[in-house]
Amino acid sequence: MTKTALITGASRGLGAALAKALAPTHHIIAVGKTTGALEELDDAIQAAGGQATLAPMDITIDHAMQQLCRGIFDRWGKLDLWLHPAIHAAPLAPAGHIGPKDLAKSIAVNIEATARLISYVSPLLGTEGQAVFFDDQRGGQQFFGGYGATKAAQIALARSWQAETAKTGPKVKILNPSPMPTATRARFYPGEDRSTLTDPSAEATRLLPMIID
Repeated sequence: MTKTALITGASRGLGAALAKALAPTHHIIAVGKTTGALEELDDAIQAAGGQATLAPMDITIDHAMQQLCRGIFDRWGKLDLWLHPAIHAAPLAPAGHIGPKDLAKSIAVNIEATARLISYVSPLLGTEGQAVFFDDQRGGQQFFGGYGATKAAQIALARSWQAETAKTGPKVKILNPSPMPTATRARFYPGEDRSTLTDPSAEATRLLPMIID
């Protein structure tokens, strides 16, 4: 039976690159808000001989995530792998000037949606599946308060889940990607020389053995 991989945040960047890298061995369930980008991903996966199920959804909408996970259960009965690169990159701002709307969205995407997804996906992964999160070391740096605090909280959730399931499964991994020329990074460093950064496809190739060891 073909293995399944749910990727929340698959429409671009590292998520899309990992979807393509996993497609030869997994049926990709690609979640993202941008339908056109998901369709381009599907074309690339099919061209390489793989298969994908597209889920153009917002991970902050609770009933949509419930429906998604129920659909996975009804079709496959379980899930082998969950990758969660989805993140909201709030604009950089001094800690005393973080916009309330930016903070609320960061909390909704980076913390609340992650917590709900853990509760919904965990039963699908069972004892044998794997979940993978992606850390970012910029928490605590100047102007990264909104993004850094909520990203750190997301990883804290993942670390707690990792400790709680160490003996029972599923296996929870937290990886540290290299800097890449993604849309998220471009919001933080608009004038950066992007030629010095690691291409997402190359980074996906580097991370793949850590994901499916």
